[in-house]
Amino acid sequence: MRNTSFKGQIREKIADSNLQSALDANVERRMQGRAVALASVPDWAERRQRAHTIRAIVIASLDFYLDKFIAQVERNGIIIHRAKDAAEAVRIVLEIASLAGAQHNSSLLFAKSKSMVSEEIELNHALETNGHRVIETDLGEYIIQLRHERPSHIITPAVHLHRADVGKLFHDKLGIPYTEDIPTLTNTARKILREIFLTADIGISGVNFGVAETGTFTLVTNEGNGRMVTTLPPVHIALMGMERLVPTLDDLALFLSLLPRSATGQKLSVYTSLIQRPLEDQQRHLVIVDNGRSTLRNSALREALYCIRCGACLNACPVFRELGGHAYRGTDGAIAPYPGPIGSVISPGLMGENFAQLAQASSLCGACKEACPVDIDLPKMLLRIRAGEMPMESGKKKDGLGLPRVLKLALGGFARLAAHPRLFAVSQKIAGWFSRPLPRFLALPAATGWGYSKDFPKPVRPFRERFSGIRQQRAERPASPQPSPGLETIQPLGPGKLSLAEQFTSELTALGGQVIPCTENELGSKVGAFLHQRKVHSACADTESARLLQTALPETLLLPYPDTTTQVGITFSPLGYAPAGSVLVSGADQAALTASLLPEIHIVLLRAADLRDELTPLLRLAAQAPASAIVTGPSRTADIEMTLTIGVHGPRELVVFLLN
Repeated sequence: MRNTSFKGQIREKIADSNLQSALDANVERRMQGRAVALASVPDWAERRQRAHTIRAIVIASLDFYLDKFIAQVERNGIIIHRAKDAAEAVRIVLEIASLAGAQHNSSLLFAKSKSMVSEEIELNHALETNGHRVIETDLGEYIIQLRHERPSHIITPAVHLHRADVGKLFHDKLGIPYTEDIPTLTNTARKILREIFLTADIGISGVNFGVAETGTFTLVTNEGNGRMVTTLPPVHIALMGMERLVPTLDDLALFLSLLPRSATGQKLSVYTSLIQRPLEDQQRHLVIVDNGRSTLRNSALREALYCIRCGACLNACPVFRELGGHAYRGTDGAIAPYPGPIGSVISPGLMGENFAQLAQASSLCGACKEACPVDIDLPKMLLRIRAGEMPMESGKKKDGLGLPRVLKLALGGFARLAAHPRLFAVSQKIAGWFSRPLPRFLALPAATGWGYSKDFPKPVRPFRERFSGIRQQRAERPASPQPSPGLETIQPLGPGKLSLAEQFTSELTALGGQVIPCTENELGSKVGAFLHQRKVHSACADTESARLLQTALPETLLLPYPDTTTQVGITFSPLGYAPAGSVLVSGADQAALTASLLPEIHIVLLRAADLRDELTPLLRLAAQAPASAIVTGPSRTADIEMTLTIGVHGPRELVVFLLN
């Protein structure tokens, strides 16, 4: 029988060599990618502080921003629901499902994109209990759903698994021949989940940010499943924590420069979806969830609500890097929905004392604070939980949450001693005298809590007594030599500034995309040559692309809407973002959304004059359409062993014809 206690899980995870190698690989690649991504932002520290200030303002005035956001969302034609707790959120989703299924009186198929709020409220279990079928469509989430597990990481749910684990799982559950080839495993999931997207009754997604100014809500993904579940099903339900707001689109641009870099080491995620209104013949619902956030906001842990769920603190934390997410458990053995440093604050903050012991799973080294893109002081909040400064069901403060009774008594005695300076100084001297014959570190009994996993340093001479000697040594030390004048290192000048077209081409090519420069007169012949070379017999195009290509391509080739056999989708992009190699797919023409999503190859027509060096113009134009997406490269995933695989749910290729 497995030991589900917190300490039992710690022992088990540390002894699991398979888990340790998987976690090591994740950390190494995540940290390297993040370092490279941050190097491209010279004003990272300033952006970080601006983001912290914005989050502080929003949380302090949350009622104001929520009212403004809700009013805008309702004007946009989206149905708003407020849920005070998990039970009400689940009830709302079930009621929406009941209305959607009333016509055919049967269980419904839910296609679900990644949503930590859904994990928090245990939505999947509730839907399945009521006879519905729920399929996770993020590759990592799909893998752990087949294993009947919770996510092990906020960003990479299957971080604890190797390719062999996934190969055996797909062989056992999906009936394919055993393989450890990651592209084959990914393609298997793509084929199975494509049918789910096309036949789902309801799509469920999370929300990364809501914009109070416009009522826009944003979803950031890499695989394309987020776009699928918000575009194809006739009903879309978005789940949003009530704190996930930014005031304006300018603020959204700031946070989009921080989130992908911290989460996955990208300048922008492949798909930044901006949802404004329902599509034609579609119903959209937004469920805004409290579930303890109001209480948390009025506590000493309110700064936890600044979190943007990037997972950077998990990758930086030396404790998480040894344990993984499944070791973070409550006193009842339940796995915390949010692991790592931020989870050790949010889980007890939202769900109570059951998870308070997680605050002890920290060395307080400060790596999490340093990694956080919004500068959340996680060590301070972990100490506050340990001191009992968190929302309590009883309303009474409890010190030393998660500590053994013996250690609580010892710390209480130390606190009383330390409150009297003279008594503390005398006790230091006495302890120093008696400890002289002892070894440098003392092994204490496991029952003390400290002795379970750490040695206790022996008492030494008080610092006050040693300080005078240290000061004398420093006075006698010779001065350090100063560098000779005129020998400062001269930094070489970098290359000349690239044009926006050159920058766009460089960035998109690095992501695996292709840029083909041409004039408008050459466009038809070059697109035709590309399609002929690829032996394309079916393509679809949005209205503007069809107009630009109508004289060059046969009418029988271009369809208005893709089907399962369509090989190529062609869309016109009104704006591009050069610093990330991104193009805007505007849902002002709804055909552009599906043409850019379902086929294997996505061709984009973009004028070089429409390239921008700032993201905000793209966001403002996107907010004018029912739904839009900023696309940055072909769809991709690294959910299996952190191995990059191109082509998951969205197109495998992105080809931009750049019109000069």
